Amino acid sequence: MEPLAPHEKIFVDSDFLEDENHGQIACVDCHGGNPDDPDWKTAHNGVVKDPTYPDAEKACGECHDEITENYKTSLHVSLRPYKLIMDQRATANSVVYNKLGCAMEKNCSSCHSSCGQCHISRPESVEGGFLEGHLFTRKPPMQEVCTACHGSRVQKEYFGENEGTNPDVHKAKYMKCDKCHTGEEMHGDGKEYEHRYAVENGPKCIDCHDEIYDKNAENVITHRIHKDKATCQVCHSQTYKNCSSCHVADDEHGNSFYKTKSSWLDFKIGLNPLKSEKRPEKFAVLRHAPIDKESFEFYVKNGLDNFDKLPTWKFATPHNVVRKTKQNSSCNSCHGNKDLFLLEKDVEASEKAANKGVTVPDSMIPRSQKWQPK
Repeated sequence: MEPLAPHEKIFVDSDFLEDENHGQIACVDCHGGNPDDPDWKTAHNGVVKDPTYPDAEKACGECHDEITENYKTSLHVSLRPYKLIMDQRATANSVVYNKLGCAMEKNCSSCHSSCGQCHISRPESVEGGFLEGHLFTRKPPMQEVCTACHGSRVQKEYFGENEGTNPDVHKAKYMKCDKCHTGEEMHGDGKEYEHRYAVENGPKCIDCHDEIYDKNAENVITHRIHKDKATCQVCHSQTYKNCSSCHVADDEHGNSFYKTKSSWLDFKIGLNPLKSEKRPEKFAVLRHAPIDKESFEFYVKNGLDNFDKLPTWKFATPHNVVRKTKQNSSCNSCHGNKDLFLLEKDVEASEKAANKGVTVPDSMIPRSQKWQPK
């Protein structure tokens, strides 16, 4: 996303003063500074750019306490899953672990969200700037907020911008992110979750498609025989982007940056790494995560000594769902089609141990079918 011009970022629309909810709040009440100082340079001493992060209670809590009381448990704010994943892969050496934590803080904590970075400005990841001259936007605009952060994968998938793919069927129906990802999910519910798929009020396909198992539903046999065996995306997703070997470092000026070894479009079905009562399916779509044993080597050696504790091919729900796909065009488009499944040979040698629980042995690949549902 192209950054806003400097004047666009900071221009406060005069209509903001007419906002019945926020227009009468003085700038200093939220942002600090000294409005009585005639020197603009010193008047801005102590100014807080985003008073809603890391704690939104002071800026928003007086009126929105039902939201701010759970603010810190929102995964967009806490980034808790990233830390938990790294903790599982991290060394047991406390000195090395602390250095790894500093590297994580510098390189992996800047993409957090906040009340302000959803409802007032663009995210900092795209250099910020007001959405509408400091007017508060109740529903964040999808292409200036949501896909500003989730652009390389979600946006390209949802809009059908990857080569050879079509827009998600929900995009074709003009559905925006908040149709599935509600404010209740985004704001947190007070519980600490390990990952986004564990969030209790997160979206589920069955929320809207509860009729697919009805006896009179179209394709009811197909849906029933695959129930609890394969996730919806196994049949209804298209190819999606995978990334590998992310490495972080500092440039000569001390500015942090990252680079990945490669990225590619692919579609792989593997064994469900999140199998549980909530997600009982045997097979799931897997996406390669941009991680490497030496991702943090610039800052600390051997920081990820337990790299093999988690797979590098992780549970995925690509945002490119369509009704008809290559793999569901017939039973044998999937059954017996080894190319669709994540086999041991598809995994790099340095990652085989990490992925032994998600790669599919030949004996577990569904066999070709002579019978075809009508």
